[in-house]
Amino acid sequence: MAQLVELDGRTFAVELEGDAPPQAVDGGLLLPPGRAAVLHGLGDALFYRHGHNSWSPCGWRRLSEAPLRIENAERRLTADDTVWDDPARHHSSAVAALQGPGGQVLLLGALGPDVARLTADRDTLVGWYERDGAPWFLAHGDEEEVFAAYARHLGERLGRSRKRAGNVWCSWYAYYENITEEQLTKDIAALRGLPFDVVQIDDGWERAVGDWEANDKFPSGMRALADRITDAGLRPGLWIAPFIVLPGSRTARERPELLLRDGDGDPVVAGHNWGTGYFALDLTLPAAQHHLRETIHRVSREWGYTYLKLDFVGAGAAPGVRSPDTGREAAYRTGLEIVREAAGPDAYLLGSGAPLLPSLGLVDGIRSGPDVAPLWEHYATQDPSDALARNAVVNTLHRLWQSPLLEVDPDVVYFRSRLNLLTEQQQGLLRDLADICGFRAVSDPPGWLRPDELEAMTAYLTARPEVRRLGRYRFALDGREVDFTTAVTPEAEQRYPIA
Repeated sequence: MAQLVELDGRTFAVELEGDAPPQAVDGGLLLPPGRAAVLHGLGDALFYRHGHNSWSPCGWRRLSEAPLRIENAERRLTADDTVWDDPARHHSSAVAALQGPGGQVLLLGALGPDVARLTADRDTLVGWYERDGAPWFLAHGDEEEVFAAYARHLGERLGRSRKRAGNVWCSWYAYYENITEEQLTKDIAALRGLPFDVVQIDDGWERAVGDWEANDKFPSGMRALADRITDAGLRPGLWIAPFIVLPGSRTARERPELLLRDGDGDPVVAGHNWGTGYFALDLTLPAAQHHLRETIHRVSREWGYTYLKLDFVGAGAAPGVRSPDTGREAAYRTGLEIVREAAGPDAYLLGSGAPLLPSLGLVDGIRSGPDVAPLWEHYATQDPSDALARNAVVNTLHRLWQSPLLEVDPDVVYFRSRLNLLTEQQQGLLRDLADICGFRAVSDPPGWLRPDELEAMTAYLTARPEVRRLGRYRFALDGREVDFTTAVTPEAEQRYPIA
């Protein structure tokens, strides 16, 4: 039913399913579940696109421009949602916003997980749910204020976390999968006394993705390594991708009944990495739930890893045939509830590749963009989800509004000169953004750092600058202005030297 509503002194026409009227709430209007369409009258506005998971592109594009999306279908399966992708029309996940000529922002955001999707053109902003759905929040006004109001409503309905990870050292960007017990033992000893709180062991420790036991590079086992981290006065952290299995894993071969299936009964390929497609667990199956619970209990309670980086978890919401008939984000949330229960209330859970709404209230932090890299950008790719430092910065800036709900993880910062192609300015932007987020992680082994680099890292990790937001991309850190505009819109400057 179409009706007129007034928001911040402006009148909009809205069309809603059913007869329930909009309700005035803190900062805006509460719209009933179902499809919601707003005749916005803003013309060729800027459109805010929020990505489906941590790695999906997020940012502002003018409606007359091409939609912000991942063009490669294989990559899109991993880093976004293929079901509602639209190459012609601007689309978004969970929330969308429009900024008109006057600078004010019109926001429409979902207030519950049920695969909420939105689209916009020069006339309308439309939102709907894949299944039954939840109410919508509609607001108009100052950009910071409407996003802050939306975050408040999400926190009230879905939950928020106040936990803080502290300073994290991560093995990934030094060694990638080439980690060994011998090397990490040396690094743990070198980290003793430095201002870190967590040592997080990344991918490379497991027998196979899906077979979560120590491989031959860790002959003493993962409990022994956790004990070494604890003895160094640090919190043991571990990377794990608990919702997926590789086709060649023992779990896929011996426990095929755990896998999510498509309409033909074949295992669903939920994404691509490690040179192959990977399968997802069907998180609605009691046997898969038991398997997941046992895995997390072993890793966290028996081995002692109380900081868990949960990677590729968006696969838990991959399209498939579930039994009983359950929405895919509801299935994902069930999986996270099992992880939280098995790990315990004091464990720190960091989601990566995670959809936002069904993660709220269960994870403590969420990766806010694709992987960073010791490389700002690359001439051979324009994929906004590729592992590049600029992509990580751009996506994180556009997800800072989520900070009241959980920790926003912008990924690691760099101090090393070894194996690093970032300029001093680019490294400075990464560090400033981590300060703004309040989440600081480093992957530089102390043995790789020159004395001046080690000193700079130590000083950075102990400082806590006062942060003030001055604009969409402008901030003041202890009074020093930081402007990310050229990082977001690099066409404003010469990107590659030509002489």
